[in-house]
Amino acid sequence: MDSGTVVSEATPEVKNEIQNEEEKLLVTAPDSEVKEIAVLTEFKKKRNQIQVSNVKKPFFYYYNLSKRHIKQYNEVELSALGMAIPTVVTIAEILKRNGLAFQKNLTISSVSLKNGENGKLVMKPKVTAY
Repeated sequence: MDSGTVVSEATPEVKNEIQNEEEKLLVTAPDSEVKEIAVLTEFKKKRNQIQVSNVKKPFFYYYNLSKRHIKQYNEVELSALGMAIPTVVTIAEILKRNGLAFQKNLTISSVSLKNGENGKLVMKPKVTAY
């Protein structure tokens, strides 16, 4: 698969749709020509989104990161799968109790993931609070 199948060269119309400079990507073509292409925004991670894990980082890392995101972006979106959901709920409740945030929306869904051990599809619960 070449890069042309993932992103297309930005036309003037697409360039006008690009919101800010960080959505642009400069690439060098094989003929040493620098081209500007548009990154598909629906696949980009949101700036104010934190994907919480219960095994990678300690609880207070995500709590402090949430406070920093609130100061920087005026909002934060916490997202977690499976066993990390209680961590998101706890962080959201502490932020609400301390008056740093209020909950606009809570999304609960399930996601299909491949199990790394045997390759079977496994359903995992997912929660997103913002």
